[in-house]
Amino acid sequence: MARIIALVNQKGGVGKTTTAVNLAAYLARLGQKVLLVDIDPQANASAGFGVRMGDNDRHVYHVLFEPPTITDIIKPTDLSSLHILPAHPDLAGAAVELVGAEGREYKLQQALEIAIVNYDTILIDCPPSLGLLTINGLVAADEVLIPIQAEYYALEGLGQLLHTIHLIQTHLKPNLGICGALITMYDSRSRLGAAVIQEIKNHFPNKLFDTFIPRNVRLAEAPSYGQPIVVYDPLSRGAVAYEALARELLSRWENKDEVLLNNQT
Repeated sequence: MARIIALVNQKGGVGKTTTAVNLAAYLARLGQKVLLVDIDPQANASAGFGVRMGDNDRHVYHVLFEPPTITDIIKPTDLSSLHILPAHPDLAGAAVELVGAEGREYKLQQALEIAIVNYDTILIDCPPSLGLLTINGLVAADEVLIPIQAEYYALEGLGQLLHTIHLIQTHLKPNLGICGALITMYDSRSRLGAAVIQEIKNHFPNKLFDTFIPRNVRLAEAPSYGQPIVVYDPLSRGAVAYEALARELLSRWENKDEVLLNNQT
């Protein structure tokens, strides 16, 4: 069964989609069978792999209302073990349609049940909001990964996000965990960056990833070519950082599995 991680931060511009695209790519390069689910109406994660949806193409919107179609909608990428469930701007309408739907918070979870056995990891790129699409991502996930820009304003709204996660845990998904917080757009020369990191550690004791993602022009350029950084410039600082993040995540999972196994024996 796949591990499912939702990448969430209601503040835009914090590197959430960049992380979803490049973490997915490196996990695939490291031997994982990966599905990237794009539930952001901006569809930037889809574009990051060169997937451009026409008006008549089926996408994640249809999955939310026609769950049996998911395996027909999943698309391959240039990385053989990485597939994507693409988004489309029409997805913005789903947030309105979901309001009156029965079991509205569980639509994505139910849709993924068909595909979950085919993958090791499923990453969900959520919109920069705390609406019903993001709630669907959280309910479908096992864990939450929170990208946070190393700037003061990035901390605003963090309490609201943690409160939303707590509500999901209380009412909808009791076993939802926090995978970790990830520092993005990090500038080691900035004193402010160090202060923000300390504040984040206070919010997430023992949950902050050791890997920091630096500010890197090549990371910003790659999406315009429809390529993850591992393809566009694998020697760049951004590529090195995302490979390190993927390895750190796999190591955390391995350690967690060992602890669970030891507890069972």
